[in-house]
Amino acid sequence: MLRSSTSTDACAQSALPVATSWFAHEQITPDILRFWEPHVARVFQCNIWLVRGRDRHLLIDGGMGISPLSVALTDWLDKPVIAIATHSHMDHVGALNEFADRRLHPLEHDMVSHPEQYPVLCSQHWPAGMKADMEQAGYEVPDVLIDALPFAGFDPAQFRIPACPGCQALQAGQMIDLGDRHFEVLHLPGHSPGSIGLWEAASGTLFSGDAVYDGPLLDGFPESDIQDYCRTMQRLLELPANIVHAGHDPSFGRERLRQLAQSYLQRNS
Repeated sequence: MLRSSTSTDACAQSALPVATSWFAHEQITPDILRFWEPHVARVFQCNIWLVRGRDRHLLIDGGMGISPLSVALTDWLDKPVIAIATHSHMDHVGALNEFADRRLHPLEHDMVSHPEQYPVLCSQHWPAGMKADMEQAGYEVPDVLIDALPFAGFDPAQFRIPACPGCQALQAGQMIDLGDRHFEVLHLPGHSPGSIGLWEAASGTLFSGDAVYDGPLLDGFPESDIQDYCRTMQRLLELPANIVHAGHDPSFGRERLRQLAQSYLQRNS
């Protein structure tokens, strides 16, 4: 059972500065940019990827939705945008509803249409065991998940992940066509039932979401499945990836992908 928010808890009493900019970004290649929310705690600091194509752009994941992502991306969005969430966890779908063309695996639709309505930025009000599971995995989880405010008067205790109904369904094997680049939807369950990756065979580029990243992997959620995760890791072992742009932490190459997959399989054998 969740505790109700009160005016005496750490989240409600937090006195935080106002950030001068909510998003940071870096250019990875001429047509791939990474955005992130530097004032969000690492455990929920999602990588937001923008792939700029000839005919349309591809946005992969949407962060927490604390500050408008579409506004922050204005200078780069000069073509139609396909916004895809690799899965429905709150650090990946917060801004998904800002985009008209938004897509998600059908097994994740219910979670974004009816997101949890608890103070997600206040770890003391999370469902029982959630904070402890993340700390056990190796993450530091502060009482308040932000170290600054997006604007004056923002109340972390009142923030909820926006609902995002009306997403188009992504299916395994579907191709996402940007005109000059083509990404295949890979179903990579385990972290969540409908976790997906986006694979460009021509360049050996994988956008993996949280199926794999170079940090403590989380498989203890109620919707997680370790057997599915092991099958996903076995599949990733065989994928001829040259570069992996993940849902969290730095990008990495094929050898590191194999190390991460083998390590997970050994821990769960």
